[in-house]
Amino acid sequence: MPIAQLISPHALEERRSQPGLVILDCRFALEDPDYGQRSYAEGHIAGASFADLERDLSGLVTKGVTGRHPLPEPEALIERLKAWGIDNDSDVVLYDDGPGAYAARAWWLLAWLGKREGVYILDGGLKAWHAAGLPLSLDPPQNTRGTFSGAPDASVVLSAQALQQRLGQSDMTLLDARALPRFKGEVEPIDPIAGHIPGAQCAAFTENLGADGRFLPVDQLKRRFAEKLGERSPTDLVAYCGSGVTACHNLFALCLAGYPLGRLYAGSWSEWINDPQRGVATGE
Repeated sequence: MPIAQLISPHALEERRSQPGLVILDCRFALEDPDYGQRSYAEGHIAGASFADLERDLSGLVTKGVTGRHPLPEPEALIERLKAWGIDNDSDVVLYDDGPGAYAARAWWLLAWLGKREGVYILDGGLKAWHAAGLPLSLDPPQNTRGTFSGAPDASVVLSAQALQQRLGQSDMTLLDARALPRFKGEVEPIDPIAGHIPGAQCAAFTENLGADGRFLPVDQLKRRFAEKLGERSPTDLVAYCGSGVTACHNLFALCLAGYPLGRLYAGSWSEWINDPQRGVATGE
């Protein structure tokens, strides 16, 4: 079974009452941290639980040390997964408003803990759900506590120190998921320093999507990432972004395209710039 899978709104509606299915609403807005919880309370897909990026899918921020969304402590995350009703063999559907960035973060965290089958992202998210004319619910989920057990896989994560040691090596492909103006250092609306990690290529996560907000066909995704990889092996690919969230969208899209799960520099740009000894590049 592929590690990255999509599900359409109508397919989810047909399976929504299936035993063992868990749905997580991952909506979030960087500029309004309470947006997701508020939106969930105003209406969500029936049976869905709410997974908050900062409270559930990230760890504690240490100013000047971590990035803006460090990885959660594995034990705490596993407890949340159990509270949401997830077992090791559960099918899990993840959604956000549409682009899939926050849903992809949840997908990556599950993969990090070893759950690499039966995890789906709702293609087009809640925007596609609305377009399909499907209803929302105000009812809380009726969860039975799950039995999920897992352990973090260190092989899919790269630390700042390890990345710094690898900079300049010709076999590594380093992809930055932020938009091109931020990558080039022309604008920086969030972090105190603009630019990108030396040697990186811009691979804006939004370019994994078509005009309808759904993921591009597999053949188009293959061509997109083949151009980024060139002759380098996909096993030496590292993804990052501003804080380790939208990079997961690229990792999901790569897996959709048939590539192996690459590594995440989880601290990303917001961690990288905490150390003035780390290089900063601008332009393309």
